[in-house]
Amino acid sequence: MRNEHPPDLSLFLDILQTLEAIGAPYMVIGAFAGVVYGVTRTTYDIDIVVDLNEEHIQALAAVYPPPRYYADPVQMRDSIRMGIMFNIIDTTRGEKADLVPLTMASRYRKAFGRRVRQTVEIPGMAPLEIWCARPEDVIVGKLMAWNEGRSRKHETDIYEMMVFHHLGADSALSVKLDEAYVDVQARMLSEDVAELWVAVKVAARQEAGRSKVP
Repeated sequence: MRNEHPPDLSLFLDILQTLEAIGAPYMVIGAFAGVVYGVTRTTYDIDIVVDLNEEHIQALAAVYPPPRYYADPVQMRDSIRMGIMFNIIDTTRGEKADLVPLTMASRYRKAFGRRVRQTVEIPGMAPLEIWCARPEDVIVGKLMAWNEGRSRKHETDIYEMMVFHHLGADSALSVKLDEAYVDVQARMLSEDVAELWVAVKVAARQEAGRSKVP
C-alpha cells in the first residue's frame, strides 16, 4: 500500500524537541547538520547521535507509547550495549527515525565532545536551537562517506559548505570552520580523499571569489 503521507521532518523534529525536554545529550550530524552550514539540497533524514542513560530511555518510551509508536526500551538498551542503531517509528504516518548510540563508533565520541549549539530555520516553524556537530566534523564525516561509496552528493555538500564559509554568509559560523583540522583528517583517510578535499577547497574558494565580484 502506498504511504498516504509524503516524507517530512515532523518525527525527527519532534524527537529533537523531546531530547531537549528530557535533557538527553545528542548531536545532529550528516546532511541535516550540513544545511546549517550551507548545504542546499533537500533531505528528509536527520542523523542523531545520542548518549542515553536509563532515565532517558524510560522517558523516550513514555513519550512515544504504543500502539501508535514503536520505541522499545529493550531495543534501546541492546543497541547501546552492542553499538548499533535503533529506531523510533510512527506507525500512523509510516515514518521511522534512526538514532545512533554514542557507542557505535569512536569517531562519534570525539565529535560529540566538540558539538556546538546552532539555530535551525525551518519554514512554518519557530527557529529551533539544537546541538550540531561542528562544520569541520560534518565535512570529515562526508569525506569518510565519500571514501566508502564515492557518492557525488557528499562532494557537492562539502563544496557548498566551503562556498558558504568563504562567502562569510554567517560570520559566527565562518570562524568556527577549522580547515587545518580537516586537512589532517583527510590525509589520514586516504590519498584520494586528501586530493578530493584540496580540489573542493580550491573550487569553492574560486566560486566564492567570483560571487563577491560586484
